[in-house]
Amino acid sequence: MQLALTEDELAFRDELRAFFRSEIPADIRNRHRHGQELSREDIVTTQRILNAHHLAVPNWPVEWGGRDWTPVQRHLWHDEMQLASVPEPLTFNVNMIGPVIAQFGSPELGSRFLPATANLDIWWCQGFSEPEAGSDLASLRTTAVRDGDSYVVNGQKTWTTLAQSADWMFCLARTDPDAPKKQAGISMLLFPLDAPGVTVRPIELIDGSHEVNEVFLSDVRVPAEQLVGAENSGWTYAKFLLGNERTGIAGVGQTKVKLWLAKEYARRSPAGERTLLEDPVFAARLAELENELLALELVQLRVAAGSADGRPDPVSSILKLRGTELQQAVTELTVDIAGPDSVAREGDTQDWARRSTAAYLNYRKTSIYGGSNEVQRGIVASTILGL
Repeated sequence: MQLALTEDELAFRDELRAFFRSEIPADIRNRHRHGQELSREDIVTTQRILNAHHLAVPNWPVEWGGRDWTPVQRHLWHDEMQLASVPEPLTFNVNMIGPVIAQFGSPELGSRFLPATANLDIWWCQGFSEPEAGSDLASLRTTAVRDGDSYVVNGQKTWTTLAQSADWMFCLARTDPDAPKKQAGISMLLFPLDAPGVTVRPIELIDGSHEVNEVFLSDVRVPAEQLVGAENSGWTYAKFLLGNERTGIAGVGQTKVKLWLAKEYARRSPAGERTLLEDPVFAARLAELENELLALELVQLRVAAGSADGRPDPVSSILKLRGTELQQAVTELTVDIAGPDSVAREGDTQDWARRSTAAYLNYRKTSIYGGSNEVQRGIVASTILGL
């Protein structure tokens, strides 16, 4: 694999770098860089700027607003956006339901939803996990029963990220309870969250934040025209969607930024007669993380370059697995740098130190969502190692 960028690729990278730093509001980027909460308006503003310059959905087919870029160019777009601390286009829209509709939906479904999805005129959420069907998604029990020109949906979804901000849900439901395999008989439906019978209830996380929700579905009527693709083919679409999600979850660029910030915090933290950054044990720990991150970046580039025909690449499980482990390792490193200040709530403690424990706790989720890391190890074992 060619690792050095060509002159054209370097020029492409520099153009993106300049755009991200000049066109996206500095205030939004700075707050995002330092882990401060962004508002719904911040995220919408950013995505609409990107979309206006054809930079929101480059991974989509060209007819739906995508770009005819090489895999390296797509990698550079994603990496430079993260390095500039630009909030990424909403993953539920751009990496999940958008590509699924483009790949499997009818032209009518694409015309209705894809432009609004790219511009964040519709904010989507993901209705997959259930109380007893999280990592074992095929065990879901939400049902969709055909009734004339509609489906009647009943069930419960949980851990629904940002449902409190969402307008629509893409939902997996069982349309054939008698299918011979539990992976069969599942369909994907689209419906608004203000539809009668939909109730969203917040779940408070261990760090005190409200990021995920329970969603209760009671006799929700969904027009049959809002079925994605073919009935009972939802499992195929879910695998396609999760392959895209896991590749993005690696978050190499974001982890680079967090690691750079950790080095800056360590440079300002005294450790005896020198700084923590000068401590050889700490420096070795930092170097190990940097090397692991570089190795992951090379795997990510290989996956991007090897993608073809929209087929999910099982190596995306490696990206998800190792990427989330490194994200957690960096948040743990930041807590260690903050020391006792990581649990302080008042006084002269710096903001980054006070936020470090909440960030550490929040990042425990990354090894669970998108398919738990235990599940990813099983995929790697069976599909890559042939065990």
